[in-house]
Amino acid sequence: LSEAVPPLAVSNVSLTLPSAAGPVEILKDLSFSVAPRERVAITGPSGSGKSSLIAVAAGLEQPTAGRVFFGGEDATFVPVQARRVGFVFQSYALFKHLDVAENIAYGLRVRPRRLRPSRAEIRRRVADLLDLVQLGGLERRFPSQLSGGQRQRVALARALAVEPKVLLLDEPFGALDAQVRRDLRGWLRELHERTGHTTLFVTHDQDEALELADRVAILDRGRIEQVGTPDAIYDGPATAFVAGFIGESVRLPVTVTADGVNIGHHVLSIVTTVAPGPASL
Repeated sequence: LSEAVPPLAVSNVSLTLPSAAGPVEILKDLSFSVAPRERVAITGPSGSGKSSLIAVAAGLEQPTAGRVFFGGEDATFVPVQARRVGFVFQSYALFKHLDVAENIAYGLRVRPRRLRPSRAEIRRRVADLLDLVQLGGLERRFPSQLSGGQRQRVALARALAVEPKVLLLDEPFGALDAQVRRDLRGWLRELHERTGHTTLFVTHDQDEALELADRVAILDRGRIEQVGTPDAIYDGPATAFVAGFIGESVRLPVTVTADGVNIGHHVLSIVTTVAPGPASL
């Protein structure tokens, strides 16, 4: 894949869904791309459209308008099973009646016969993935016999088994306690360094987004407020919303006058080129 062609690009995507009160606009004209080997985090408050956006990328939701491209090819109307994406859900979505090895192999076994690897190749790939996610020796256990962190590793191995073009993670650690989340963050970062998968993930945890991602996209009410590196967003938030969401902030009412700046009852006499009027700081 050429470095000039992003593995994933979303262009002017909107999504409107029906509700009892009438149509609701979930996503509003969103555009962004993910570069090869890049990790991009989507974060924002509840209801901002994070999970809807990744569902559109995966093909689980059809956009009302706009296009989704994989490697420069229009995949907007390509069925989810033909998109070659690896999807990891917050709830793991493992098959309870299948053991670890069978869960990992599932996506390979259900391929059309002409695309299905041999049984020997499937066994080899499963063994390699078990080592990769540090679950060697647990292949015959069932999901109910695993911890939450181990189940999430199985879910990730299953997503990697199909050799996805893009890895999509929807709140991958959301169901885990704080300590396990911290441990898996470090593990996922190391795993990415080894595999180099292009990754788009959703998280409501600002620290998680800033720690794991090469770039962060912050959503609010269906719109992208800012996209940038963690340092760029933290040091230079584009809006008051981003400043308040990404870190601790204090907002002060400010009025700019011809004589200076009024902060409450205090007046700062400064030279300013800002037009007089109310502002925020």
